[in-house]
Amino acid sequence: MKEIYRKLIESLEEKSPSILSTIIVQKGSVPRGRGTQFLIKDDGFFVGTIGGGRLEAQVLEQAKEVFETRSPARLNFVLKGTDVEKTDMLCGGDAEVFLEFMSPEKEVYAPMFRRALHIKEQGDKAIMATVVDPSRWEKGVVPKVLIEKSGQTHGSLAGEDGIEETLREKVEEVLRKGQGEILVFKDREGKDLEVFVEPIVSEPRLFIFGGGHVSEQIVPFAARVGFEVFVIDDRKEFARRERFPEAAQVLEYPFDGVMGRVPVDASSYIVIVTRGHMHDRTVLEQALKTPAKYIGMIGSRRKRNIIYKKLLEEGFTQEDVKRVHAPVGLDIGAETPEEIAVSIVAELIKVRAGLEGE
Repeated sequence: MKEIYRKLIESLEEKSPSILSTIIVQKGSVPRGRGTQFLIKDDGFFVGTIGGGRLEAQVLEQAKEVFETRSPARLNFVLKGTDVEKTDMLCGGDAEVFLEFMSPEKEVYAPMFRRALHIKEQGDKAIMATVVDPSRWEKGVVPKVLIEKSGQTHGSLAGEDGIEETLREKVEEVLRKGQGEILVFKDREGKDLEVFVEPIVSEPRLFIFGGGHVSEQIVPFAARVGFEVFVIDDRKEFARRERFPEAAQVLEYPFDGVMGRVPVDASSYIVIVTRGHMHDRTVLEQALKTPAKYIGMIGSRRKRNIIYKKLLEEGFTQEDVKRVHAPVGLDIGAETPEEIAVSIVAELIKVRAGLEGE
C-alpha cells in the first residue's frame, strides 16, 4: 500500500493523472479483500494488484474510459456460475471495484496522500472516506476526506459537514474493524449517500527475538507480505544490518528487560527464536505482560511444557500461556530453517486475516 501511495504522490507532483482502483465490496471468496488497491498510470504502468486474471484485465480496460472522461466508475464482478467462465477465476464470490480519477489539478490530493503515507510510515492512525455514490460525482472530482484520530481533516466531502462530523465519531470503530466498508449516510437533503470508509494504519510490526538462521529466513518472507520487521539479538555479531537487509531495524539489546526498549502494542506480533530455552523463557515472560496480538515461540512441545510449568509456578495463568503459539507456525512438517520460516509467516498471515481458530 505504501508503494501505491508513493507512486500516486509522484504522479500528482509530476502533473500526471492516474487512476486509483479499490475493491469496495467483497462477498464470499474473491482474490483480494475490501480496501485492496492498485494504481494505474496514464502510460499503462500499474502498481499493486487486485487479484490478477481477467478481473484485473477488465479494470485496466475500463480505466481507458475513465482517463478519457475523467469521471469515476464502479465495476461489478460476480465470480460464480457462468460468470466464472467469463472471468477465468474460480473464486465463487462477488466483488465491486471503484475506479477513481486522480487529477493533478485537484490540489488537495497530493498533501492528503502525503499525510496518509506519513501516517503509515510513522505508526499513526486515521480513516479515509470517499463518496462512491455515482449521483454525487463531478468531472475529475470525487469528494474525499482523511480524518486523523486527533480529529484533524484533510480534504472534504463537498459540504457534507454533518457526515464528516459523524465520521469523526466513528474513527475508533473503523480502526477496530480493520477493513474498509461502504457506509450509508443521509446527506443534507435527507437522501442516502454511499461512502467507502477505510482505515489508514501502519504495517503491522513483527518483533523477532533472536538473530539466527531461522530469523534470516523469516525476515524476507515477512517483509514481502507486509510486516514491518524488527530483529533483536543480544550478540553484536548477530545483530548486524547486513544479515537482515529487509528489516526495518536490527537492534542489539540484552534480552533481560528488552520489552521496555521496543514499541510493542496491541497490533504487534512477537516471534521468539533465540538460541536457547533460558533466553526464550526470559523473552516470553516479558511478552506475556504486553498486549501483543500474537506471541509465538519456537521449540518442541516438551520444551514448551517445561517453560509453561515454570511460568505457572511464577504466577502466570492458564489464560496467559494460552496466548502463546508454541510450537510456533502452522504444522506443515517443516524441518529446515526455510520451511520453518514458511510455516511461521503463514501463521502470521492467518492471524492477521482474522482466521485464527478456523
